[in-house]
Amino acid sequence: MKVRDVMTSTVDWVGPKASVVEVAQLMKKDDVGSIPICDDNKVMGIITDRDIVLNVIAAGQDCKNTLAQDIMSKNVVSVSTDQDVHEAADLMSKYQVRRLPVIDQGKLVGILAIGDMAVERIHVNEAGDALSDISQGAHQSWN
Repeated sequence: MKVRDVMTSTVDWVGPKASVVEVAQLMKKDDVGSIPICDDNKVMGIITDRDIVLNVIAAGQDCKNTLAQDIMSKNVVSVSTDQDVHEAADLMSKYQVRRLPVIDQGKLVGILAIGDMAVERIHVNEAGDALSDISQGAHQSWN
Protein backbone atom coordinates (compact mmCIF):
# COMPACT_ATOMS: atom_id res chain seq x y z
CA MET A 1 0.00 0.00 0.00
CA LYS A 2 1.26 3.47 -0.87
CA VAL A 3 1.33 6.63 1.24
CA ARG A 4 -1.24 8.26 -1.09
CA ASP A 5 -3.74 5.54 -0.09
CA VAL A 6 -3.78 6.43 3.62
CA MET A 7 -2.52 10.03 3.93
CA THR A 8 -4.65 13.01 4.87
CA SER A 9 -4.75 15.12 1.73
CA THR A 10 -6.23 18.29 3.16
CA VAL A 11 -3.53 20.10 5.06
CA ASP A 12 -3.26 23.73 6.09
CA TRP A 13 0.11 25.42 6.33
CA VAL A 14 1.49 28.84 7.21
CA GLY A 15 4.42 30.92 6.05
CA PRO A 16 7.54 31.45 8.14
CA LYS A 17 6.42 34.94 9.24
CA ALA A 18 3.16 33.68 10.80
CA SER A 19 2.91 34.23 14.54
CA VAL A 20 2.84 31.31 16.93
CA VAL A 21 -0.69 32.43 17.86
CA GLU A 22 -1.76 31.95 14.22
CA VAL A 23 -0.17 28.50 14.20
CA ALA A 24 -1.94 27.52 17.44
CA GLN A 25 -5.29 28.81 16.15
CA LEU A 26 -4.87 26.75 12.98
CA MET A 27 -4.07 23.67 15.08
CA LYS A 28 -7.27 24.25 17.05
CA LYS A 29 -9.36 24.81 13.91
CA ASP A 30 -8.04 21.67 12.21
CA ASP A 31 -7.80 19.61 15.42
CA VAL A 32 -4.20 18.66 14.66
CA GLY A 33 -0.92 18.63 16.56
CA SER A 34 1.38 19.99 13.86
CA ILE A 35 1.42 22.59 11.12
CA PRO A 36 3.86 22.61 8.21
CA ILE A 37 5.72 25.86 7.54
CA CYS A 38 5.92 26.49 3.81
CA ASP A 39 7.08 29.00 1.26
CA ASP A 40 4.95 28.74 -1.86
CA ASN A 41 3.73 25.29 -0.76
CA LYS A 42 7.33 24.02 -0.34
CA VAL A 43 8.01 22.68 3.15
CA MET A 44 10.62 24.68 5.10
CA GLY A 45 9.82 23.33 8.54
CA ILE A 46 7.14 22.07 10.87
CA ILE A 47 5.79 23.16 14.26
CA THR A 48 4.17 20.82 16.75
CA ASP A 49 2.04 21.67 19.74
CA ARG A 50 4.96 20.48 21.85
CA ASP A 51 7.27 23.00 20.14
CA ILE A 52 4.93 25.80 21.17
CA VAL A 53 4.72 24.63 24.77
CA LEU A 54 8.46 24.05 25.25
CA ASN A 55 9.96 26.77 23.08
CA VAL A 56 7.49 29.58 23.65
CA ILE A 57 5.30 29.17 26.72
CA ALA A 58 7.80 27.41 29.02
CA ALA A 59 10.57 29.71 27.79
CA GLY A 60 8.50 32.78 28.69
CA GLN A 61 8.41 34.06 25.10
CA ASP A 62 5.73 36.42 23.80
CA CYS A 63 3.37 34.28 21.68
CA LYS A 64 2.18 37.22 19.58
CA ASN A 65 5.69 38.28 18.61
CA THR A 66 7.29 34.86 18.18
CA LEU A 67 7.28 33.81 14.54
CA ALA A 68 6.93 30.35 13.09
CA GLN A 69 10.46 30.54 11.69
CA ASP A 70 11.80 31.15 15.21
CA ILE A 71 10.66 27.78 16.61
CA MET A 72 10.04 25.49 13.63
CA SER A 73 11.97 22.27 13.21
CA LYS A 74 13.98 22.75 10.05
CA ASN A 75 15.24 19.23 9.39
CA VAL A 76 11.91 17.86 8.25
CA VAL A 77 11.65 14.21 7.33
CA SER A 78 9.08 13.72 4.58
CA VAL A 79 7.73 11.03 2.30
CA SER A 80 6.44 10.96 -1.25
CA THR A 81 2.99 9.89 -2.33
CA ASP A 82 4.32 6.77 -4.02
CA GLN A 83 6.41 5.50 -1.10
CA ASP A 84 5.31 2.33 0.60
CA VAL A 85 3.63 2.82 3.99
CA HIS A 86 6.07 0.32 5.50
CA GLU A 87 8.92 2.68 4.58
CA ALA A 88 7.00 5.57 6.13
CA ALA A 89 6.49 3.63 9.37
CA ASP A 90 10.22 2.86 9.44
CA LEU A 91 11.02 6.57 9.01
CA MET A 92 8.64 7.52 11.83
CA SER A 93 10.33 5.01 14.08
CA LYS A 94 13.88 5.96 13.06
CA TYR A 95 13.38 9.72 13.44
CA GLN A 96 11.00 9.53 16.43
CA VAL A 97 8.15 11.46 14.73
CA ARG A 98 4.43 10.83 14.58
CA ARG A 99 3.69 12.81 11.42
CA LEU A 100 5.36 13.12 8.04
CA PRO A 101 4.65 15.77 5.41
CA VAL A 102 3.84 14.17 2.06
CA ILE A 103 5.59 15.78 -0.89
CA ASP A 104 4.84 15.42 -4.60
CA GLN A 105 6.99 17.24 -7.16
CA GLY A 106 8.48 19.37 -4.39
CA LYS A 107 5.11 20.56 -3.07
CA LEU A 108 3.18 19.69 0.08
CA VAL A 109 0.19 17.50 -0.81
CA GLY A 110 -0.71 15.92 2.53
CA ILE A 111 0.29 14.63 5.93
CA LEU A 112 0.79 11.05 6.99
CA ALA A 113 0.12 10.58 10.69
CA ILE A 114 0.69 7.43 12.65
CA GLY A 115 -3.09 7.29 13.14
CA ASP A 116 -3.63 7.23 9.37
CA MET A 117 -1.72 3.97 9.19
CA ALA A 118 -3.44 2.50 12.23
CA VAL A 119 -6.84 2.92 10.55
CA GLU A 120 -5.81 0.44 7.87
CA ARG A 121 -6.05 -3.01 9.49
CA ILE A 122 -3.06 -4.32 7.56
CA HIS A 123 -0.81 -1.71 9.18
CA VAL A 124 -2.14 -1.68 12.75
CA ASN A 125 0.77 -3.72 14.12
CA GLU A 126 3.33 -1.69 12.21
CA ALA A 127 1.85 1.61 13.39
CA GLY A 128 1.85 0.25 16.92
CA ASP A 129 5.48 -0.81 16.59
CA ALA A 130 6.46 2.62 15.28
CA LEU A 131 4.60 4.35 18.11
CA SER A 132 6.26 2.04 20.62
CA ASP A 133 9.69 2.91 19.19
CA ILE A 134 8.86 6.62 19.28
CA SER A 135 7.63 6.39 22.86
CA GLN A 136 10.68 4.41 23.98
CA GLY A 137 12.92 7.11 22.51
CA ALA A 138 11.05 9.74 24.53
CA HIS A 139 11.30 7.67 27.72
CA GLN A 140 15.03 7.17 27.26
CA SER A 141 15.56 10.92 27.42
CA TRP A 142 13.87 10.97 30.85
CA ASN A 143 16.44 8.63 32.38
